[in-house]
Amino acid sequence: MRNNISHFSNNRTRCLALPTGGSERYIKTISSKRSAMSATRHTRVLIIGSGPAGYTAGVYAARAMLEPLLVQGMEPGGQLTTTTEVENWPGDTEVQGPDLMLRMEAHARAMGCEIVQDIITSLDLQNRPFTAQSDSGTVYTADAVILSTGARAKWLGLPTEDKFKGFGVSACATCDGFFYRGQEIVVVGGGNTAVEEALFLTNFASKVTLIHRRDELRAEKILQQRLENNPKIETLWFHEVEEVFGTDSPLGVEGIRVRDVRNGAISEIAAKGVFIAIGHAPASELVQGQLETHNGGYVVVEPGTTRTAIPGVFAAGDLTDHVYRQAVTSSGMGCMAALDAERFLAAAHDMQDIKAAE
Repeated sequence: MRNNISHFSNNRTRCLALPTGGSERYIKTISSKRSAMSATRHTRVLIIGSGPAGYTAGVYAARAMLEPLLVQGMEPGGQLTTTTEVENWPGDTEVQGPDLMLRMEAHARAMGCEIVQDIITSLDLQNRPFTAQSDSGTVYTADAVILSTGARAKWLGLPTEDKFKGFGVSACATCDGFFYRGQEIVVVGGGNTAVEEALFLTNFASKVTLIHRRDELRAEKILQQRLENNPKIETLWFHEVEEVFGTDSPLGVEGIRVRDVRNGAISEIAAKGVFIAIGHAPASELVQGQLETHNGGYVVVEPGTTRTAIPGVFAAGDLTDHVYRQAVTSSGMGCMAALDAERFLAAAHDMQDIKAAE
C-alpha cells in the first residue's frame, strides 16, 4: 500500500501503518538520505493532508479558481488506504478503500488541484503569509491553509509491542494479513476497526482471537453479526494485553500474555500475528501551541464551520471531528473548508481594494 512503510525480514516485505509519534523518526530517517533542494513556492490555498477531506477540498478549491496546492504527507490517501470494502460511500454499494482514494486523487487533479508528494515538517501560522517547511527542503507559503492531516493508529504503549512492530505486531490487517496464512492471529480492540480487521484476517488465518477489555463491542451491529457468524473468530471478553512475547533471532512473535480484568489472572495465547485496532489519535502535532485543541488533540473549529481561531486557517476531517469520524463526513468538511477559504480570500481581496481606494 502506498501509505505504509516497508520493513524487510527474511526476504519478506512487511507493511504497517505508522505509529503515533513515529512520524518524527521517519522524517529524520529519510531526511538523512536526501539532499534537499531549497525552494520557495507560494499558493493562495495550501492543503495539508490527502484523505477524503483534503482531496475534496482540492476539488472545490480548484473549481473556485483558487489554484490550490495539496501536499499529500506521509500517508497519501489516509486511513481508507488500509481499509478493504467500503459499503457506506454514497453511490457505491461496495468499493475498495484504496480504489476510492485513487479516484478522489484523480478527481482533484482533473479539476486543477496541484498535488505534491512531500511531507510538511513544521508550520508557522503566526505570520503572513503562512509558511510551511517540508522534508524536501521546499518552503511553501500560502494566503490560506486547510489542515486535513487526519488521524493515526493508537498503540497499547507496551515496550514489547514496540519491539515487535513490523515483525509480528501491526496496525494494518490489509497490509500484513497475507503473511499469516494458515496461522493463528490476535486482534485487540472493540470498535469498527477491530471487527473489520478480524473479519478480513479470516481470509488468511486459521483462527482469529478478538480481545476486548469489556463485555460488549462498540462496533456497528451489522459488523457484530458478521463476527458472531464467522466460525474462525473467537472473542475473549474482559481481557487486556500485558505483554507480547517471541523470539529474538529471528525477531518474531510467538504469542501474548493477557490479564483478566475481573480477577487479575494471567494467561497466554499463542499467535504469530498481533493486530492492534484500538482507535486513532488526531495528527495535530504541526499545530500544537498554535491552535486550540481538545479531547486528546482534536483541533477546535467554530461550530458549523471549519474556521479555526486564526483567520485564514481551516481544519477538516478527522483532525477536528471526534464524534462522527466517517469518510463521508470528512469529505463534507473538506468541501466546507474550501468554501470557507474562498470566502475568506474574497473578503481579504475586497478589503485590499477598499484600502487602495482610500
